Amino acid sequence: MSDQQKELSGRVAIVTGSGRNIGRSIALALAEAGAAVAVNACSNRAEADAVAKEIEAQGGRALVTLGDVSDPSAVEKIVAAAAVQLGRIDYLVNNAALRKEKPIEQMSFADWREVMAMTLDSAFLCTKACLPHLKKSGAGTIVNIGGLSAHTGSKHRAHVIAAKAGIVGLTRALAQDLAGDKITANCVAPGMIATERAAGAPEPQHHQTRSTLVGRQGTPDEVAAMVRFLCGPQARYITGQTIHVNGGTFMG
Repeated sequence: MSDQQKELSGRVAIVTGSGRNIGRSIALALAEAGAAVAVNACSNRAEADAVAKEIEAQGGRALVTLGDVSDPSAVEKIVAAAAVQLGRIDYLVNNAALRKEKPIEQMSFADWREVMAMTLDSAFLCTKACLPHLKKSGAGTIVNIGGLSAHTGSKHRAHVIAAKAGIVGLTRALAQDLAGDKITANCVAPGMIATERAAGAPEPQHHQTRSTLVGRQGTPDEVAAMVRFLCGPQARYITGQTIHVNGGTFMG
């Protein structure tokens, strides 16, 4: 497919937390659709560089933007770099998150704030910083990555569930606030996705107690396909929605 035929050709996306797993797949999918992509990682340059090289090997444009997106000053630098070096910003995918597990009685306020900051505060900060650019786009799109357990509940995830439920609420609020600027805001909620985990890390609690109707876990690429669609021209009538990609584990 030529660049002129790709549905996101000429557009620019920022994907937070895109050095690995679902974020990586989203960055690659948007690049495959023709968008230039700002690949973000908190501190792991090797992972971010690897994703950027994959994009460039396919003939796409990529920019590595290291920085903690729960830090307002870092977010401003990331967005400024993307706007200057890639020329514009049309799509923001708020994917960065922490998915830790700890019983509520053992959870400190610092534990709570760490997850809340990386998952929910970062989405607010990145949205605010990107807004002037998204308003100029004419096709501005925000896709927030939610999670299955925000809708079903799960043991040992009070901080994660509260943050991801907040993402759903933020999405609905943004859809209302930004419709007049022709910006859509939607949430994609993955469930039971096979991702790489730290060495020795167990499967999440809710993965161990649930199954899918389709008989398998999903892939990061299947989540990325939905994000690609929501950024495309055929999704301009979709806003304020939470779209579940979970093989039938939960029907919202």
